[in-house]
Amino acid sequence: MTAGWLLPPPLAAAQTAPLAAPQGRFLKSTVLVGEPLDYELRYEHAPDLEVVFPDSLARFAPFEYVGKTYFPTRTRRGRSLDRTVYHLRTFRLDSVQTLALPVAVLQGADTLSVLPEASRVRLRRTAPPAVGQQLPTLRQNLALVPVEPVFNYPYWIAGALAVFLLLAGSATLFRKPLTRRYQAYKLRKNHGYFLAQFARHVERFDLSRSATNVERAVVLWKNYLAGLENSGLNSFTTREIVAYFENDADVRKALTATDKVIYGNLQSEDAKEVDRAFQRLRGFAERRYAAVVG
Repeated sequence: MTAGWLLPPPLAAAQTAPLAAPQGRFLKSTVLVGEPLDYELRYEHAPDLEVVFPDSLARFAPFEYVGKTYFPTRTRRGRSLDRTVYHLRTFRLDSVQTLALPVAVLQGADTLSVLPEASRVRLRRTAPPAVGQQLPTLRQNLALVPVEPVFNYPYWIAGALAVFLLLAGSATLFRKPLTRRYQAYKLRKNHGYFLAQFARHVERFDLSRSATNVERAVVLWKNYLAGLENSGLNSFTTREIVAYFENDADVRKALTATDKVIYGNLQSEDAKEVDRAFQRLRGFAERRYAAVVG
């Protein structure tokens, strides 16, 4: 703690005995720039005096405060001794540097600041003085020196993170449109495959008039609509399928005609009626596809 001089009134000063001065000294006579340096402050006084030593907020210039070591008050033969060692360092280039830390004495409402004699420390230089010596002439060299290229990890990592964040943001932003386009592509591809396979079964029926080809065409139609509708339609009976599609006329008439051929083994069934059943099934499939993708 540092305090300015607070002089008591003249009458009080005349009635009060002068205070003894503290003692301050550096524990070594020379120091290097930046080297630790200890300054010891001692004050011997009457036991009834209240004494306050400087803390870290005191003015230590030209030195810098690093820390301190405090020793408890020791009283012997009616005299008390306070002692503190301050740990300092200096970065000034002055040849001789001085320090005198004040001690504050509390006397009633007054605070007296008493100073020790200034203690001196000499700066020890490591470079010889260049007085009277001519400095060497600087030589210019502009030749390029080859430098081995070094992989720039920070920039590559930052670039990779930027690309990752860009891709993640793009995926988040365009995920729904891309998902819809992919689903539309799958539906379009499945629809084209269904039409091609269905046409093959119809063509084979025209050549053989076999109930097997009729059954394969109906199974293909059920499987395609089950995938398109995302349902278990391929396991439904004819009645359940008609009910599922709300008694659609094309579905009802087409499945009734194909069931006669498949389950009734009616080889004499009118071929034109079966052809119309195929047309109804294909037309209904195309309408359902258009409703889903539209």
